[in-house]
Amino acid sequence: MNKVLVRLENISKKYNDKYVIKNLSLDVYEGEFLTLLGSSGCGKTTILRMISGLEHVTEGKIYIDDVDVTEVDPTKREVNTIFQNFALFPHMNTWDNISFGLRMKKIPSEEIEKRVKKVIKLVKLEGFEDRLPSQLSGGQQQRVAIARGIVMNPKVLLLDESLCSLDLKLKRKMQLELKKIQKQSGITFIYVTHDQDEALTMSDRIVIIEKGQIEQNDTPQNIYRNPKTVFAADFIGESNIIPSIIKEVLEDSIKVITNEDKIPFIFSKYESDKKNDKINLLIRPENIKLSKNELKNSIKGVVKDVVYDGSVTKLFIDTEGDLNLKVNTNGNIDIKEEEEIYLKLDEEFVVPIRGKQNEK
Repeated sequence: MNKVLVRLENISKKYNDKYVIKNLSLDVYEGEFLTLLGSSGCGKTTILRMISGLEHVTEGKIYIDDVDVTEVDPTKREVNTIFQNFALFPHMNTWDNISFGLRMKKIPSEEIEKRVKKVIKLVKLEGFEDRLPSQLSGGQQQRVAIARGIVMNPKVLLLDESLCSLDLKLKRKMQLELKKIQKQSGITFIYVTHDQDEALTMSDRIVIIEKGQIEQNDTPQNIYRNPKTVFAADFIGESNIIPSIIKEVLEDSIKVITNEDKIPFIFSKYESDKKNDKINLLIRPENIKLSKNELKNSIKGVVKDVVYDGSVTKLFIDTEGDLNLKVNTNGNIDIKEEEEIYLKLDEEFVVPIRGKQNEK
């Protein structure tokens, strides 16, 4: 594991006596792409602004490279921020936009030329040095903004929803480009977004934020496959969250029943598990098997809606026991609305989520 480059130590932010962030702690490692993911108003941008120094910390400490920067001026923190609107100077060409910060710091001309050429090559803008922002595409403007941040050799690059203004196709392309640029530059990126696809595609680690608190801090794979809370399960990817109950507690396992006692599942036991405890079960729509014939421990349902979505067909199915499930198929079974169907929930794809019962 790389060293901790940014440490947030019990930081809080309060507006008008109301906490929007309270006692939040987080380590960010050197060279990683970390994403703060959450819905609008959850506090993720406030965290980013406290790291940059644009927001004052009400309580707690912020360290960058083991230096306490809590009260340090933003211009002296060795971080750069890329905002949603790119904030390019409209009257400056690509070269001048990228070199502006270096010139303000009075870096020698030879060093400026060397660094700007290197970063222009990194972001693939060779041949666009003389273009004004108005003469560049959205993706090219994004690259200029990234280059302008990277050329300063910051210890941390902060990105606040930096792809949100791009169209879907360009956004997906830039997700891959941004990840590649981060790896090649070696700079630590902290990225803020509400877009789960962006987070899954680009991140080494995702921190899900809800109401100023960390819901889960993990790799994209672990968050998708083993979410720790109902919120995390529902926020990342499509999900079926099924309220269930623990019917039996054995020495090393528990027996869980769902769908009006029709389907039993066996899971490893946690110390806190007790008989009759409520528990949520998660299964992703792509992991439910469909059959026109009844299978062992299958659920009978009726297809209520069929939605074609390119590579998959999405089915919305009402089942016995008033359980509504979403199922994604690759089109290998012909199913129509109001048709009866059997669903199989394989235990290997069902994830138990302990804690607060889903209230949706």
